Amino acid sequence: MIYKVTWPNGKIYVGSDLTDSISYFGSPDDQLIEQDFPNRESRQKITVTREILWESNTATKAEVLARERRLIVELRANDPKIGYNRRPVFRSVPEQSSPCATQPKG
Repeated sequence: MIYKVTWPNGKIYVGSDLTDSISYFGSPDDQLIEQDFPNRESRQKITVTREILWESNTATKAEVLARERRLIVELRANDPKIGYNRRPVFRSVPEQSSPCATQPKG
């Protein structure tokens, strides 16, 4: 299965679980999460949500991992502004100006 964990700040973590464990919530970098919840007050009560995005009874481990990677990129869970995944490395795409902005008015 591939799941998405959503933290109280709206950031996400996308992961996979080949054992179908109800208690597994992935392994995001603790330090990244601690930066977003830096004090005891912000850690007093935290509710996270785990949502199953995809599951299969027949997929191979390689297929699961490939789909996990694809979903990480599609959901931008590897963008530090959006999520806690750090692999694959996020590559921001520079905004391109619209053709209208660069065309002389005639």
